Amino acid sequence: MTARIRAIKVKGMGSTYSGSVVEVGTGKVLYAHNATRGYIPASTMKLLTSTAALSILGPDHTFKTSAVSPTPGQLILVGGGDPYLARKADGAYPRRATISGLARATASRLKQDKIKKVSLGYDSSLFTGPAWNPRWPAFYGDSVSRTSALWVDEGSIGFGSSSPRYRDPAKQAATAFADALSKQGITVTATRRTLAPKSAPVLARVSSMSLERIVEHLLMVSDNDAAEVIFRQAAVGAGRPGSIAEASKVVRSELTQLGIWDPGMAISDGSGLARQTKVPADAMVKMIRLAAGHKHPELRAVITGLSVAGVEGSLERRYFDDRSLAARGLVRGKTGTLNKVRSLAGFVRTTDGSLLAFAFLINNPKNEYAAMVWLDRVTAAISTCGCR
Repeated sequence: MTARIRAIKVKGMGSTYSGSVVEVGTGKVLYAHNATRGYIPASTMKLLTSTAALSILGPDHTFKTSAVSPTPGQLILVGGGDPYLARKADGAYPRRATISGLARATASRLKQDKIKKVSLGYDSSLFTGPAWNPRWPAFYGDSVSRTSALWVDEGSIGFGSSSPRYRDPAKQAATAFADALSKQGITVTATRRTLAPKSAPVLARVSSMSLERIVEHLLMVSDNDAAEVIFRQAAVGAGRPGSIAEASKVVRSELTQLGIWDPGMAISDGSGLARQTKVPADAMVKMIRLAAGHKHPELRAVITGLSVAGVEGSLERRYFDDRSLAARGLVRGKTGTLNKVRSLAGFVRTTDGSLLAFAFLINNPKNEYAAMVWLDRVTAAISTCGCR
């Protein structure tokens, strides 16, 4: 295996990397290069965040957005941290909970009580601390929203991952809810931020898709916003405040209990946007082995959410040259991309039937395109090996 990987030469690749290849069933190490040294993982960090959240909360867990009424005529929209709460249904899979659906159910209940005019409050207090990670540069504002337990369409003003973002996603969600109530014949007289009393009766509630569906989707499309939400949800699920600091501690603790944590690791966020986050390839491979095995079925969405080479997700347009074409349809992985960072972690079924977990984290390549090509060719070489 070592000779096979070293034989892959791509002009301009010249860089340092952490790499590991391990047989899933036996744990036999087939290749290791700087495998325990922490490198910037970029979006492959989402695999570890997802693993911790699934382990703490369980794959069937859902997040609820509620409309409560402390007193007649007073309505409060309470965010439960649904990363995919949408303004309205669009027919896409997986199906998302919608603010319009919540408004219809709320209006129906209000009309039963003969209430047609309300004041509206909104409560996003489930998450605490800074909404914007101080480790992120300001220009990331076009790639990720200020993390909130209450938002619609991930706090995005337009469509796509690079569209502008609202500075106050919770306020915008409340505005969308007020508009939807108006369409149902309910007049909203005022809107303000508030805290909902825990004893306030629930008038209506919508539930998110299950956490396993959330994880599959966020990994497939490499969703920074959703990753940051479930990062904080891991802390909440562990009984801690939903802040960046607490999420970092909880994820570290959970990964330690699972046997994944490595001394070379440092966690600063859930999405991998922070360059201070460091992960060795060894830890990535341990995580993939665990999720692919039989002892932790609750982690299976980490595996099913991986993109298939040349077919879907972030690997759809990869593996296109003669040296990597053989891996199309065989390699499944999660990519990571930042300036001067290229990474890929996943698994592959080789030609002799071996199931191998791999991770390669490249930092500071001379040419980033060359680094991507090297990753494709190396994993293609792994897929064609006889490892038994």
